[in-house]
Amino acid sequence: MVLKQILVVDDEAQIRTMLTQMLEQEGYTVHTAENGEEGVALVGRYAFDLVITDMIMPVKDGLKFIMELVRDYPELKIMAISGGGAIKAERYLTMAGYLGDIATLEKPFKRDAFLELVRKQLVAER
Repeated sequence: MVLKQILVVDDEAQIRTMLTQMLEQEGYTVHTAENGEEGVALVGRYAFDLVITDMIMPVKDGLKFIMELVRDYPELKIMAISGGGAIKAERYLTMAGYLGDIATLEKPFKRDAFLELVRKQLVAER
């Protein structure tokens, strides 16, 4: 069985660490980035099965990051997460959903709900 490669992009170190631990416990290989710009550089280098990105980040936010991924890597599976900011989390996540077949999850979320969505994304055919 080939290990699935997942990229986690979030500006909060605690969130990156928590998601990485949850995913690695499930047997996934995890890479991390602090913002969309770092994420784009990594996507160009590795063949990820799934990208999980926060929506509100400095340098390049999740929306711009997702737009680039959808344009440049249309087969890539994407999952957007958000706890909200100036506008409510569901607004950011709704906008992400308009960009394509993107799974969304609002923070804070339960471990089981997160891992179930990850599994669904990894088995979904594009």
